Amino acid sequence: MYVAAIFLPLLGAIVAGFGRHILGDRGAQIVTISGVGIAAILSVFIFFDVALGDNKLVVVELFTWIASGDMDAKWALRIDTLTAVMLIVVNWVSFMVHLYSVGYMHHDPSIPRFQAYLSFFTFAMLMLVTADNLIQLFFGWEGVGVASYLLIGFWYHKQSANAAAMKAFLVNRVGDFGFALGIAGVFFLFDTVNFQEIFERAPEFAETTVVFFGIEWHALTIIAILLFIGAMGKSAQLGLHTWLPDAMEGPTPVSALIHAATMVTAGVFMVTRMSPLFELAPTALMLVTIIGALTAFFAATVGCVQNDIKRVIAYSTCSQLGYMFFAIGVSAYQAAIFHLMTHAFFKALLFLGAGSVIHAMSDEQDIRKMGGIWKHIKLTYAMMWIGSLALAGVPFFAGYFSKDMILEAAYGAHSGVGQFAFWMGIAAAFMTAFYSWRLLILVFHGKPRADEYVMSHIHESPAVMTVPLMVLAVGAVFAGYVGYDMFIGHGMEAFWGEAIARSGFDAIEAAHHVPGWVPLAPTVVGLTGIAMAYVFYLFAPGIPKALASTFAPVHRFLLNKWYFDELYDAIFVRPTWYLGRGFWKSGDGALIDGVGPDGIAAAAKGVAQRLSKMQSGYVFHYAFFMIAGLFGFVTWYMIKG
Repeated sequence: MYVAAIFLPLLGAIVAGFGRHILGDRGAQIVTISGVGIAAILSVFIFFDVALGDNKLVVVELFTWIASGDMDAKWALRIDTLTAVMLIVVNWVSFMVHLYSVGYMHHDPSIPRFQAYLSFFTFAMLMLVTADNLIQLFFGWEGVGVASYLLIGFWYHKQSANAAAMKAFLVNRVGDFGFALGIAGVFFLFDTVNFQEIFERAPEFAETTVVFFGIEWHALTIIAILLFIGAMGKSAQLGLHTWLPDAMEGPTPVSALIHAATMVTAGVFMVTRMSPLFELAPTALMLVTIIGALTAFFAATVGCVQNDIKRVIAYSTCSQLGYMFFAIGVSAYQAAIFHLMTHAFFKALLFLGAGSVIHAMSDEQDIRKMGGIWKHIKLTYAMMWIGSLALAGVPFFAGYFSKDMILEAAYGAHSGVGQFAFWMGIAAAFMTAFYSWRLLILVFHGKPRADEYVMSHIHESPAVMTVPLMVLAVGAVFAGYVGYDMFIGHGMEAFWGEAIARSGFDAIEAAHHVPGWVPLAPTVVGLTGIAMAYVFYLFAPGIPKALASTFAPVHRFLLNKWYFDELYDAIFVRPTWYLGRGFWKSGDGALIDGVGPDGIAAAAKGVAQRLSKMQSGYVFHYAFFMIAGLFGFVTWYMIKG
């Protein structure tokens, strides 16, 4: 059961990818959907067996993978409550995306390739969450990166898709470099990469220091920061976030699978898995809190002015990941994973709902060219409402339970960074509600802004697309209520077992004892944001344009995403380009090729050209050279005696 739940998606990917000419489009869809579907059903049994049963840790050892010196890395499946939760999220969201793709991609000429990529990505994510050691986790980590590159650039005939795929790959390599250094640091300190051994021995190294560049550093803090840099890349935290909105160039099902529920949450999972180390590195936790809070605020500000329907939701994802990280930073790991789980359902719902809108609007993605379409696609409209209500944290949808707990935990931490995170989170909650209803109003309400041809072809998506929406909507409505007691309520300790480190400060308990206004604040600001969106975009639609004109520099700053891309282009891209061109032209072209192969060839050619001039065709020239040669030979012979 455990092995099948992990490897069936891989089997489906191999069969669909290499047997595409035999299976055809429909056969590839059946194989991949069956593999992921069975894995999704098995993950439910695993959840009941591990998370809700007495068997809190199952380790299935497959074989010895690496045995070199002191390193002994086995390929094993580590399944505890944390993994069981991730299996439910990954397999079920992936299953819904696979089904949805049957309708969304039905005109595409490369369906088997797309289905194979989806299943391969699912397998890589499953390998990541079931890893028993850091090397195996890194294998899944890089597998997810490769799969995301293939999926983002799936429509490789589009230059923008190729550029987005390359950008995602390169930005993630920056984070992965830090992650690899963190793994090396763990092995240097613990002499092992196995999770169980690391967690058991972590307290021994609580005060260990290392000397680096002549300065003494706290070893676990350095390791934790390096690991977090890896998480920043994969989970699009501030500074390494620039790849996420560009990744919307991929097909919409890819956005739902990778950028809502799975790949971007890999960093949250990894830091939570390594919580026994982070708990011993308070400085690193402070950094995690600050970066997470800034990310939540930054992404929310940018989301308020975006006009591409998928980019609005993408920045929303970035913002919600910030919430998860600052929850981790105040040691509320359970709340972070709870929000990860609820967010997976309602954000996948929003992305797939956006895909249904795009499908209905003849591939139009600009929300300024929509409007007045809710009567034509009522089911999609209802699904987008449910997703938005959950995202905005409106009682009693899924986001209300998880996001509010994060904010209460941040306030309950009673620390400077905790207060900073709380207020950044409150501001982000207001903006989240505002841009969610801005999207709903501009897309579905008001006067139609599309041309007559598009409006005449608007239609509801087929059942193969709408059924996954309804399944995800069930999660968006009930996941918070059903999971509350297990994840962050009275049953928390029995549910999590040893899967997450126990902090000396119980952040979840502290969250239950905050002042009465704290739990009310997110709901109040959320409802205020919704009301403001109605005023701005339905009742007085002239206000946004007037504000944009009055505060043009601010609007331009937000519209250009705080100029991070331009800044990186000026600091990293252009200097690297000029340096590379200089090495190419001056170093490789002029020096190496000029003196080496090209120089030797040019010299040989010059000598040959001069010698060729001696072949004049006149007999007296040849007689002269013969006599001259004979004279030289005789002279040399006489001198040598």
